[in-house]
Amino acid sequence: MIDRQHDLPLSRQAKVLRISRGSVYYLPRAVPAADLALMRRIDALHLEYPFAGSRMLQGLLNAEGHVTGRLHVATLMRRMGVEALYRRPNTSKRAPGHAVFPYLLRKLPVTRPNQVWAMDITYIPMARGFVYLTAVVDWFSRKVLAWRLSITMDTAFCIEAVEDAMARFGKPEIFNTDQGSQFTSREFTGLLIAADIRISMDGKGAWRDNVFVERLWKSVKYEEVYLRAYASVSEARASIGRYLDFFNTRRPHQGLGRQTPDQAYFNALLPIPAAA
Repeated sequence: MIDRQHDLPLSRQAKVLRISRGSVYYLPRAVPAADLALMRRIDALHLEYPFAGSRMLQGLLNAEGHVTGRLHVATLMRRMGVEALYRRPNTSKRAPGHAVFPYLLRKLPVTRPNQVWAMDITYIPMARGFVYLTAVVDWFSRKVLAWRLSITMDTAFCIEAVEDAMARFGKPEIFNTDQGSQFTSREFTGLLIAADIRISMDGKGAWRDNVFVERLWKSVKYEEVYLRAYASVSEARASIGRYLDFFNTRRPHQGLGRQTPDQAYFNALLPIPAAA
C-alpha cells in the first residue's frame, strides 16, 4: 500500500491509510555496527547510572575498552532519546506552540486503578538496528495498558497507544508524562484535553517523577530485551508482546503484595459486596 517512489510523502500516505507513520518501518541510513554496539552499551550503562551524562559515559566506555569521544557519545545519546537524569533548571527552549503542564502527583495518594496513568518511551536494541517502545502504565497497579513499537520517536505511535488504552480500559483522571516533544505536542495534549483528562508532566530531567515506568523499562530490558537479538521489527514486537503479557498476568510484584499487575488492577475494580 505504501509507495516509496510516489510524490506524496510517506507521512501523508500513512495518514491517508490511517496507519502510524512509525509503522512504516524502514531505515533511511544504516547505522554502523560499531555505533550500534556503543548504543547498546550506553543503554545498559544508562539503566545502571541514570545520572551519568556524556562525559561520564565516555569515561565508563573507555574504561571498558570502547574508544570514543564525548561528542560522539552525546550524538548517540540524542539519537537514542537518552539524557542524564537529574533535576535542574529548565533553560531549554520549548517547541513553538508546545505547552508544558505542572507536575500533579507530588504527595498525591494513588489508591485506585485509573486514577493515574503514565507514559514514556525507551530505546530497544536489535541485532541490527533499533526501535523505540512506548507504553501506557496504570500507576496504581503497574499494569501495562497498551504499548507500541516504532523506528522513530514520533507522536503518532504514542497517540495510538493512548487511544488503544482508552478504548479497552476507559480513561484516567490524570495522565503523567515527561516533557518530551511527543507529549507536549498539540496533537497529544489535545487528545487528553478532549477526553477531560488532567495532564501532569515531570520536572525536566526528574526521573523519579515517573519512577514506575522507569522500573518497567528496567524489567523489560533485563528480563527480555538483553536476552534476545531481534532479527526484525516483527520479531521484536512478538517477543516483547509475550513478555508484557507475562509481566501483566504472571509476574508477581513485591510492591503489590506479590500480586500480578492484572490482579491488582482488576481486583481493585471489583465492587465490594453489600452486607446481608
